[in-house]
Amino acid sequence: MDARAIIAKVRRQQTPDQAELTWFAKGLADGAVSDAQAGAFAMAVCLNGLTATGRTALTEAMRDSGDVLRWDLDRPVIDKHSTGGVGDCVSLVLAPMLAACDVAVPMISGRGLGHTGGTLDKLEAIPGLSTSVSEAKLRQIVGDVGCAIVSATGNIAPADKRLYAVRDVTATVESIELITASILSKKLAAGLEALVMDVKVGSGAFMKTEDEARALARALVDAANGAGCKTAALITDMDQPLAPSLGNAVEVGTCMEVLSGQTEAAPRLTELSIALGSTLLVQTGMKAEVAQRKLEKALSSGAAMEKFAGMVAALGGPPDMAEDWQTHLPKAPVVGEVPARETGYIAAIDGEALGLAVVGLGGGRRVETDQIDPAVGLTDVVTLGQKITRGQPLGVIHAADEDSAEAAAHAVLAAVQIGDVPEVPDLIRERIS
Repeated sequence: MDARAIIAKVRRQQTPDQAELTWFAKGLADGAVSDAQAGAFAMAVCLNGLTATGRTALTEAMRDSGDVLRWDLDRPVIDKHSTGGVGDCVSLVLAPMLAACDVAVPMISGRGLGHTGGTLDKLEAIPGLSTSVSEAKLRQIVGDVGCAIVSATGNIAPADKRLYAVRDVTATVESIELITASILSKKLAAGLEALVMDVKVGSGAFMKTEDEARALARALVDAANGAGCKTAALITDMDQPLAPSLGNAVEVGTCMEVLSGQTEAAPRLTELSIALGSTLLVQTGMKAEVAQRKLEKALSSGAAMEKFAGMVAALGGPPDMAEDWQTHLPKAPVVGEVPARETGYIAAIDGEALGLAVVGLGGGRRVETDQIDPAVGLTDVVTLGQKITRGQPLGVIHAADEDSAEAAAHAVLAAVQIGDVPEVPDLIRERIS
């Protein structure tokens, strides 16, 4: 086969067949396809798209370009994926909840991207914990604890790693076909039986409109099901942060409160975790009402906290995380409130701006080599529709120094609009299966 012929097909708005896409993905992984050819392929797909069959074929080809895990467990192997938002720490709550419901969750996660936080960065705010483990260690933790949140090994979907780097410098990141294959190739390489996609829409998401989110959700669901993994999607609201905390250690703190049974500390986070978990458990054959009861009991009984603490210890973190988590999480030296300048209602929140404010504090990366400060961030962030009086805090800043705290305060004031009572969108906007 020839890379040029495959690229030419896409340029002519024809979809390469499975064998051609498998060859091309292997070439991405082993270097037989050049950077120029990878870039040309990405641009051709971005401009002309692929058929639904082509999306599935590209996903499977990229999945099969490296290792694909196989499991021999007495429980279903399932997972979730979010397209990214601010204050979105669902994974840290949901994985142990699911493990407490007798399913296995090998969650291969990522780092922060742009204005959104990364699950691995949040988890690694816990001292001593490392998410880089061998396949053998991953298998051991999943077998013993029931869940493991880890980074991808070097040979999980290597074609995607190569193509993603090319997309980043060729203005082809936003292609739905390439997004679909990128996300699913890594997830399906974990050997999943069922998957739920959390597709975010709104000011704090990458997808700003419902039409964009719906198109991506449909592409992900169809491609994953076509590849043999039972998959559904929820389109969920990101017109405000999901949790009241934004940042690495502070989001872990919020998750620990929820896992401790204090669900009122983050009601939207709790609601979405249960909704996504129920969707997954239903795909394993459980009735919806039974799934919801099991997940709620996992929180109220302390079983989910026990699973989380077991995972933390297995990844090298403190062995007493369940009992003494507050002393283990790093704390910023400068803490201060951002007072509202007027009285009214929280009318709008620019979630992306808040996420970038956390990046400015040092809680995210501007370039790949940046070191993250796990202690910085925002807490007690206001919610849409909340009544506010002048001088009442819009949030609390956790900063490394006074200068960065002042810059973050200006960013928060600009990101939060005070006015009349707004129409607050539903947390779960649509379900796609």
